[in-house]
Amino acid sequence: QVQLVESGGGLVQAGGSLRLSCAASGRTFSSGWFRQGPGKEREFVASISWNGGATSYSNSVKGRFTISRDNAKNTVYLQMNSLKPEDTAVYYCAARIRVGDNLFYTPRSAADFHSWGQGTQVTVSS
Repeated sequence: QVQLVESGGGLVQAGGSLRLSCAASGRTFSSGWFRQGPGKEREFVASISWNGGATSYSNSVKGRFTISRDNAKNTVYLQMNSLKPEDTAVYYCAARIRVGDNLFYTPRSAADFHSWGQGTQVTVSS
C-alpha cells in the first residue's frame, strides 16, 4: 500500500495563498485533492492524470487553484490563490495506485481513489 502524507496547510488571511504538497511512498497514477469543511461532506477539489497532461477542477476553485505533480519526486501539489473563508477545510490527498489508467484520466469521485492521506488543515480568516 502506498502511503500519502500531506503538508503545507495553515492559517492565512482571505486573499492569501498556500501551497499544499502530497508526498507518496511509491508510484501513483491519477491523483487528486478533496476537502471537508466544518459540518460538510467531503468534496472534490481537483485531480490530475498520472502524466500531468490533464487536470480537472471543481467550479468553486477553478481559476484560483492549480494542481500539478512531479513524478520524479512522487509528489502532487495544490497551489491555492485568492483564498476565501469558505475554503476553510481539512484537505486530503488521494491517489490511484493500480496500473492501467488512461494517460489522461482525471477522476472526480472519492470512490475512484485507492489511497488517502491523513489530511491537512487550511483555515482562511476574513
